[in-house]
Amino acid sequence: MSESEIQPAEPESDVIVCRVAPWYFWRMAKAAGFLLILGLYFFYDGAIGYPKQNKIGEAKQWFETTYLQSFEAAKSSGTLEQWMAQNKAAGLPVGENGEPPKWATYAAKKGWPEEPPKHYGEEEIAQQYHWGSAMFVLIGVVGIVTLLNKGKTLVGHPDRMIMPNGAEVRFQDVFKVDKRKWDVQGLAYVFHRRDGKETRVAVDDLKFGGAGRVLKRLLENFTGELIEKAPDEEEPTSAEPPPPPASNPSP
Repeated sequence: MSESEIQPAEPESDVIVCRVAPWYFWRMAKAAGFLLILGLYFFYDGAIGYPKQNKIGEAKQWFETTYLQSFEAAKSSGTLEQWMAQNKAAGLPVGENGEPPKWATYAAKKGWPEEPPKHYGEEEIAQQYHWGSAMFVLIGVVGIVTLLNKGKTLVGHPDRMIMPNGAEVRFQDVFKVDKRKWDVQGLAYVFHRRDGKETRVAVDDLKFGGAGRVLKRLLENFTGELIEKAPDEEEPTSAEPPPPPASNPSP
């Protein structure tokens, strides 16, 4: 019969089982949602946004070359009235009192800016699809990581703790605990030495609900170095000694 079989089982009340907290899943869901918004934004720019901006620039180029040239040709040939009637019916600006039509009038009617935005080439448009695809790949990574962590636990025993990856940390092997991030991030680093090898593990109270109880149990059985806050900066000292106190003159 092995040693583990003859040892009495630990009472259930002495075992602290810390499962993944709902906040962790909420945080991962927010990360996936943020990536989804970014991905859709990239796809929108590639499919609609950038082509729309290019369309405005192309329209201005057409207006300032082909359209204005047709105006000048009609004016020179004496057919300006017919040209104006035809283009006015088509919803295009025709100018007034023989003046050439203005791009600003046409752009305002379309709801476009007077100065067209940057022109995007095919490579820049393709990049938007690449970035959008990358965001969806990252969403898949977030989902896989979440599923892999779903069933993990941090287990505290009276004399040891079992980390989420299955590693065992005996309290007697711990020689340093760093709690500087505990109050803000719920994170403590535990340094332990076993078989001549030093290893650091993390106790994450935000990820594993109740991890603080395990850390408390560890500290109750711990005699090593405890780091709770960064050392205060020392005040600079003057190289010269302070002047002696002034003495009162005798009457």
